[in-house]
Amino acid sequence: MSDLTLSVVLGVALASATGFRVFLPMLVVSGATYTGRLHLDESFAWLGSLPALVMLSAAAIAEVLAYYIPVVDNLLDTLATPAAFVAGTILSAAVMIDAPPMVKWTAAVVAGGGVAGLTKGMTAILRGHSTVLTGGLGNFIIATAELGGAALLSFLALAAPTVAIALVALFLFAAVRLLRRRFRGAKSSDGRM
Repeated sequence: MSDLTLSVVLGVALASATGFRVFLPMLVVSGATYTGRLHLDESFAWLGSLPALVMLSAAAIAEVLAYYIPVVDNLLDTLATPAAFVAGTILSAAVMIDAPPMVKWTAAVVAGGGVAGLTKGMTAILRGHSTVLTGGLGNFIIATAELGGAALLSFLALAAPTVAIALVALFLFAAVRLLRRRFRGAKSSDGRM
């Protein structure tokens, strides 16, 4: 696999992780860059600075805790959807070191931002269903799964990007199937009335 392809795969996997939690994948990238385990494009070197590491740590902790508060979690989904798109675009572009600008930004916006937004949209819909079915009491299960997904994808993207992207594809495939099934069920119950 070429370096460019690998960096695009890494970027898309990290972007998908921002669909689960916006700040945790950015924190992982910041930590990996700060410790010298990951090299970013020069214009994104700020992500590897100590101030960025501290700020992203505080933001990630606040975000993780806030998703365990009923009602706040649904509000956060509304705010986090555009934030995930932006964070996914930033992380994708940051890891594409030697890509020509047109390729970098097209891939970052379309693939990175797109998959981040799609992942966030799917989890928001899932949380919405959980809120309706459980009155919000079951949302902590979704919050825990999202946290695990963000952490797993972030670390896996750095260690084995192709495995991470395979998990992303599997998640998106399963989510789309689940949504299709839900919408078909809703249409058939509407048609009976």
